[in-house]
Amino acid sequence: MLSQLSVKNLAVVDQLELTLEPGMSSVTGETGSGKSILVQALSFALGSRGDSSIVRNGKEKAEVSAVFEVEKNNKVQSYLQKNELEDEGECVLRRVIGKDGRSRAFINGSSVALSTMRKLGSLLIDMHGQNEHQLLLRQDQQLELLDGYAKLDKQVYDLNIAVSKYKNVREKIETLNKNQDTILLQQEILSHHLIELNDAALEQKELDTIETDYKVSANAKSLIEKIVEILGQIDSEGGTNDQLVNLSNKLTKELEIDPSLSDTAELLLSSQLQLQECSYNLSNYLSSLSIDEQRISYLEDRLGELHNLSRKHNCGITELLKIKDSIKDKLSEIETKGGSIKGLAEEKAKYESDYRLKAEQIKQIRTDKASKFSKLVTKTMHELGMPGSEFMVNISDKKEGIYLNGSESIEFLVKINTGQKLMPLNKVASGGELSRVSLAISVVTADSEYAPTLIFDEVDVGISGAIAEVVGSKLKELSHHYQVICITHLAQVASFGRQHLRVVKVQKEDCGAKTTVEELTNDDRVQEVARILGGVTITEKARNAAAEMINKSA
Repeated sequence: MLSQLSVKNLAVVDQLELTLEPGMSSVTGETGSGKSILVQALSFALGSRGDSSIVRNGKEKAEVSAVFEVEKNNKVQSYLQKNELEDEGECVLRRVIGKDGRSRAFINGSSVALSTMRKLGSLLIDMHGQNEHQLLLRQDQQLELLDGYAKLDKQVYDLNIAVSKYKNVREKIETLNKNQDTILLQQEILSHHLIELNDAALEQKELDTIETDYKVSANAKSLIEKIVEILGQIDSEGGTNDQLVNLSNKLTKELEIDPSLSDTAELLLSSQLQLQECSYNLSNYLSSLSIDEQRISYLEDRLGELHNLSRKHNCGITELLKIKDSIKDKLSEIETKGGSIKGLAEEKAKYESDYRLKAEQIKQIRTDKASKFSKLVTKTMHELGMPGSEFMVNISDKKEGIYLNGSESIEFLVKINTGQKLMPLNKVASGGELSRVSLAISVVTADSEYAPTLIFDEVDVGISGAIAEVVGSKLKELSHHYQVICITHLAQVASFGRQHLRVVKVQKEDCGAKTTVEELTNDDRVQEVARILGGVTITEKARNAAAEMINKSA
C-alpha cells in the first residue's frame, strides 16, 4: 500500500508531506482547489511523461517521492529482486524533473529507465480516472481479471508451461528440418568415404610399415650389392675382422709387461666381437633380401592407393584408420539426429495434446464464470446509478494454434443505456461511466489479485442522492481488500472514508496560487462534509446532517 507521498515544486504545490492510511481515504476540496494534483503527482511518480511545464514557476526542479509497503506483495517483491532493486519490504519511487525538461527516475535509490518505473507502478497502483491510463481497457488485463475471478491462475500457469515446452520442441524440430538437405548431402558424402576406406582393407601394421617396405623392395639390388661389399671387407682373408683379431692378440701379450693396458685390450677385443656380431646381422639381413619385381609393383600400386586416400582426407597414411573411425562417428551422429527428429515429433505431439486438454478445461471454466461475472457486474452497475446498462464478457475462439493463456480471446462489452448495442468498453463509456464500471468490476473481483492501491478520480460524476451513498458503500466494501483513495465532490461518498484529506488552494501575492493537502480531525471532517452538503453558509442543521452521515457510514 501507499504509505507516504512527498511533493515539492510540482505545479501549484510548493511542498507537501502526506501520510496515507490503509482502507479508504476520501479526498475533497472546493472546485478548482486542485484535488487532481494527487493523481498528477502519483502518475508522475509512477513513470508517466512530464515536461518542464509541471515545474512550479520560479523553481529549478520538481520532485515527487512515493513510499510503498510491499513486504507482503509477492509480485512486487519478485519484480524488485529480478531487477536488483529490493530494499527490505519497502519500495520508494522518486522522480525529478528540471525546468530544462530533463527527467530522472529512481527506485529505492537506484536510477532506472521510465519503462521499469512504469512496469513497477502498474503492480502498485491501479488508477480509475477520466484522463488516466486504464489497465481495464486492455484485453490482457480483462483476461487477467476474469481468470482471477474464476480462480484459474494455477491452471493458466500450468497451461503456459505446456506451451513453453511445445514451442521449445517445435523450434528444435524446425532447426533440424531446416538443415535437413545439408545433413543428407553430408551423410551421402561420408557414406561414400566410408565405403572407400572399407574397400581399402586397412590394417594399422601395414600402414605403419608400407612406405619402408616399398623403399627396401625398390632398392633391393643396390642394398644386396652394398651388403656383399661390406661383408667382403669384414670377413675376407686379411679383412677387417682378421686385422682386429691380430691386433687384439698382440696387445694381450703386452699385458705381461704392463698390466695397465688391460682396459685398452678389452676395448680392442670388444670391437672385434662387435664387428663379428655386425657381420652375422648383415648376413641374416642379406638372406632376407630378394629382388621381386612383382612385389615391388604391388607395393607401388598399394602405396599409390593409400596416398590418394590420405590426400583426400588431408592426413598421413598412418592416420587413415583414425579418419575411418571419425567418419563412422559422424554418420552415427547423423542417424541419431534423424531418430531425434522422430522422438521430438512424438514429444511435440504429447505437449500439444496436453495443451488441448488443459485449454479445453480452462475454456469451460471461463465460459461458465464469464456468465456469472457478467451478471454480477451488471447488477452492481445498476446499483451504482447506471439503470439500463449491461455488461458482458465476450469469449471468442482464436485461430487454430497453440497460444499462451489459452485458445480464446476475452473482451469486455458494455452498453450504458437501454436500446444501445453492446460495444467494447473503450468505445462506449465516458470517463465517469468508466470509473463506475471499473468500480463494479473491482467489487465483483475483490477476492482476486489487484494492484494493492486503487485510486478513483471523480467516480461519482453524474450521480447524487441514494446512488451516491451506494457508490460510497461499494468503495468502502472494496477497501476491506485494498487501499482505496477516492477523489470526490459528494458528501455521501466522502463520509465513508476512514481517512479524510482536504485539498485547499490559497492565493498569495508573492508566490501566486498554492495548494496544500491536510488530514482532517473528526470535528474538521464534520465541518467539511457539512460544507459539501450546505454550500457557502454552513448551518447547524448541515453540521448535524454531516455528523449523522459520517456515523452512519462508519
